[in-house]
Amino acid sequence: MKAIILLPILAICSFSVDAPGVKAGDHDFHVSKCLVEYNEGEQALQMSLHLFIDDLEEALRRQGADKLFICTQKEDEQAERYIYRYLQQHFRFEVNGKEQNYAFIGKEVSEDLAAVWCYLEITGVSTLRILKVDNSILMDAFEDQKNLVSITGPGRKKGLLLFQKGDTVKQAEF
Repeated sequence: MKAIILLPILAICSFSVDAPGVKAGDHDFHVSKCLVEYNEGEQALQMSLHLFIDDLEEALRRQGADKLFICTQKEDEQAERYIYRYLQQHFRFEVNGKEQNYAFIGKEVSEDLAAVWCYLEITGVSTLRILKVDNSILMDAFEDQKNLVSITGPGRKKGLLLFQKGDTVKQAEF
């Protein structure tokens, strides 16, 4: 039932509207989305994380990393290091009761240039029974921040988790 209700929210977050007087990247909502897929053949959790660039830069600025110009020609050479460090602080995973670290594979700008896709991977996951997620991304910068995590587990089983301030730890069982 939650998935049916939250799918329209996910769809809204997938596009941008061009309107007179609205700059690319301006938005009235603060939301991230993450697609997590369990790849049984590679024994890995592969993640695609979508964040609005201006929101991410604001959170990083509050940590002292200013003027990163993420996904532009003027991007600071340390931008990925700052992003990865921030994600490690605000986006954590446990697989089957054991805390897991992930690798930062890379990033790319979204089609509308307003957001960045970050690619992460946890390897060595031979079985996935319980996935616990602690997601406080951007909640340090925006009180109304919401984070969606869509999970495709073993046997293509689906799960959808919604995180908000004060409610940042959830789990899915497969």
